[in-house]
Amino acid sequence: MIEDLKKEAEDGMSKAIESLRKQLAKVRTGKANTSMLDPVMVDYYGSPTPLSQVAALSCPDAKSFLIAPWEVSVLKDIETSIVKSDIGMTPINDGKVIRLKLPELTEERRKDLAKQVKKMAEDARISVRQCRRTANEAFKALQKGKEISEDESKSAQDDVQEITNGYIKKIDTIGDDKEKEIMTI
Repeated sequence: MIEDLKKEAEDGMSKAIESLRKQLAKVRTGKANTSMLDPVMVDYYGSPTPLSQVAALSCPDAKSFLIAPWEVSVLKDIETSIVKSDIGMTPINDGKVIRLKLPELTEERRKDLAKQVKKMAEDARISVRQCRRTANEAFKALQKGKEISEDESKSAQDDVQEITNGYIKKIDTIGDDKEKEIMTI
């Protein structure tokens, strides 16, 4: 029972880290990354479809994207979707593919992005601490219900705290790395 609660807490913490990584992948760093195009939804035969499902996405160099649609007929829809989305890039349509140039980040924009990264990391830390709190409350409830002893409860809480500390360190490292990546010109 104690091990199940520890495992459940750790699963929640690992999901927080996974979520943080997905969020950070969408943050612009000055280098082209196809995950930056994830928010673009294309009206494909009447239904909103992720861009990656209607075209091949690639980064021929660090500052541009190449979007090659599976069907040439959706080229205009893709172009319209990119303009409507809030990714801050203007499409260049040559009739077969769409090219996007990644604009240079200003110092002020880099600082704003760094603040966003810090907020995302703090949200992940809060999520990890919530998992710890939930597990600790469960241990206390088991102790109160005389299902486990006070020593077992204390030991389990200490174990969960160790796990929490490890995940907090991971979050700090991930956040610091992304911040350095953003601030590097």
